[in-house]
Amino acid sequence: MKLLEKLVCCNSVSGNEKEIRECIINEIEPYADEIKMDALGNLIVHKKGAGKRVMYAAHMDEIGVIATFIDENGFIRFANVGGLNVRNLVNLKVVFTNGTVGVIGSEEEEFKKHPSISKLYIDIGADSRDEAEKKVCIGDTAMFLGDMHITGGRVVSKALDNRVGCYILIETLKRLKSVPNDLYFVFTVQEEVGLRGARTSAFGIDPDMGISVDVTDTGDTPEAEAMAVKLGKGAAIKVKDSSILCHSDVRTLMIETAKKNKIPYQLEVLTAGGTDAGAIHTTRAGVPTGGLSVPVRYIHSPSEMADIGDINACIDLLEAICNTRIQI
Repeated sequence: MKLLEKLVCCNSVSGNEKEIRECIINEIEPYADEIKMDALGNLIVHKKGAGKRVMYAAHMDEIGVIATFIDENGFIRFANVGGLNVRNLVNLKVVFTNGTVGVIGSEEEEFKKHPSISKLYIDIGADSRDEAEKKVCIGDTAMFLGDMHITGGRVVSKALDNRVGCYILIETLKRLKSVPNDLYFVFTVQEEVGLRGARTSAFGIDPDMGISVDVTDTGDTPEAEAMAVKLGKGAAIKVKDSSILCHSDVRTLMIETAKKNKIPYQLEVLTAGGTDAGAIHTTRAGVPTGGLSVPVRYIHSPSEMADIGDINACIDLLEAICNTRIQI
């Protein structure tokens, strides 16, 4: 889990993925045949093989906020980068890329009546606009602040969405020797704001098959919306989400590989939300695409929770798929 902790600590809100990209490069360099970055900032890691081109994608970016205005008293107004639950933002700590820490405050009475991001601000301890502008500029992004903790076989952290997917790709790549297919491990940018990196990288690679590795919701907390996915029950093999109906051949491949290798798995039907799979499968003339998901509670909060056994099941399954000759 030391590597996962390193990944979640990177400050890389959508559009500013430099820190996490450099961290990943340092980890995967000894295991890659080729590493390149495309024009949008996607990190493309090539593991050469003679078979079909297979793309595995996990997004590097995380949700956060962006400074939009600084008032005369030094309070910073902001907009969201990615999906945020506005009601849960009050009193959370954020940290800008340069290390400046702030607290999200609210116009209390107005926020109670009309909870909206326009009624929130970031307090960095400045007394004036001039003082604040020495630390934060309009357009600077900030991530939510929080440490990673392990409790009862589960990991709690901000940015498990989707640093855990990056972790799975890295750990899988480290295990591989010679492979029967031509593999592309892609660490994508700007997923949280519209699956943008997956769209451009898939166009460039032109894969024969794709699998997105990301997180998914669960239905195992009190009075949660009904959903079959639970923490601790294994890797989640995606059937559908709002962006994709997964290709039946890819889904079958994943299920049969899990059964053959005795890897615990569960089936995922996500009624809202999407992943990079949504962009990959509509690239060029179409790409047979599936999704591999880590069940996570409290998604898009600084306290996301995942089961370590589920994470390891995802690594085991992805490794087994990488070592399977693809016939699709």
